[in-house]
Amino acid sequence: MALHRLPSRRAAFLAACITMTLLAGVVAVITSSVQPGSALADGQGPEDQYVDIRKVRPNVRTPRGENDATKGTFTVNCGRNENGHFNPDNFIAQPGVRNGAQHLHDYVGNLSTNADSTNESLKRAGTTCKNGDKSTYFWPVVRIDRDDDAQNQKGQRGGGNNTQQAKADVVTCPDVASKLEDVPDESQPAVEARLDQLDGQVEEANEKFRGVDAANQGQVQQEVLAPLAQQREQAIDGIKQEAARNGQQPELDGLAQCEVKQDNAEVFESPKASLLDADGNNELPGNGGEIQRPEVVDLTFRGSPTGKVSAMPRFLRILYGDAKVSTNGTKNARASWTCTGFEDRLLNKYPICPQGSKIKRVHDFPSCWDGQNIDSKNHRDHILFPDAGSGRCPRGTRAVPQLRISLTYNIPQDIQQQRRFAVDSFPEEKHNPFSDHDDFANVMSQSIMNRVVNCINKNKRCRE
Repeated sequence: MALHRLPSRRAAFLAACITMTLLAGVVAVITSSVQPGSALADGQGPEDQYVDIRKVRPNVRTPRGENDATKGTFTVNCGRNENGHFNPDNFIAQPGVRNGAQHLHDYVGNLSTNADSTNESLKRAGTTCKNGDKSTYFWPVVRIDRDDDAQNQKGQRGGGNNTQQAKADVVTCPDVASKLEDVPDESQPAVEARLDQLDGQVEEANEKFRGVDAANQGQVQQEVLAPLAQQREQAIDGIKQEAARNGQQPELDGLAQCEVKQDNAEVFESPKASLLDADGNNELPGNGGEIQRPEVVDLTFRGSPTGKVSAMPRFLRILYGDAKVSTNGTKNARASWTCTGFEDRLLNKYPICPQGSKIKRVHDFPSCWDGQNIDSKNHRDHILFPDAGSGRCPRGTRAVPQLRISLTYNIPQDIQQQRRFAVDSFPEEKHNPFSDHDDFANVMSQSIMNRVVNCINKNKRCRE
């Protein structure tokens, strides 16, 4: 691995902070106990962003589960980014903007994710996930600074496909898996086969669509959409029949009809900008140092303390945390730092772990979906967090599998003690640990998502 360095501005930054403090006559008081959601004090330097985990009281409170709580889990094995897929893009928050994040993201899952990713490009790409899950999971990298006096070096090249994806018209169909109730174990193979059949039919329809005159709506309807609707009707009827054998009547009417729309038409886009790091260098302004690959990447979907979960729709986008907490405030920021063995306390500062314990980030995503939209203008309104006390979803939303991404790092004790590790961030955040964040887009096939839901609702422990 090539060596990088964190920016050697730490001393200058501290000096500036001290000077400002003396001029203003202000004495900053730093508390030793950090609670989730508390903001970092204005003007804090890097030394104030680290805390001994043993000095923090337990602060994680888990809602008491109701009688019908779903306690199953579904864990996806997508590796640890062994293939080195990095880039400073975010196609959810800043689609089409190269280096829009201005900090490096670590990716697992979908192999093609970059600024120009679309639903169609993600669907056609490969994946690092063992079960074929093509979802994309990404978070800012953690780096360590081994030598403040080292010269900046060019880093590894950013992974992924950097070819711009054309947002052409595609055939789009309603999601069926999110409308299904619990599928009995004996019916699972038949229902999964039908869901795979539905996904395959859409792929075939798009191949046909690329071969006809897209401007001729009559031809598109006759040669593509009408035959597709007939095929989908048969597959959906098969699912209905399977459900009827078990006394269920899922509401699947009206799901056979498809339409042609622009790829990602549902997604709210931000203005384009020219923030391209043309040579793909991973050493970004304000973000340098030796990139730390997580020792453990755990991607686990969990249930709800108040009842069963429903399937996520394909291409659902979900954000965790706020990358611009200094600008936006703490409303969406989340305390996510801890140490192994101390998971009962989460910090908005970097933890210093005792011997035998390792740095850990825990990201619990929102899981109360509005039932209609895969995205929203602010990328948050369509999916909300459950109530922290009861675990109940807000009115008008329903529980979907809650994604928890846990990242464990083997950062040497001396590096921790010397405060020489930090997360990549926007330059104005100055590596603020409270700016930690995570992104997810669901690109699972309907059959995989159906397995996730059934595993969770039947209180099983599944790994794929």
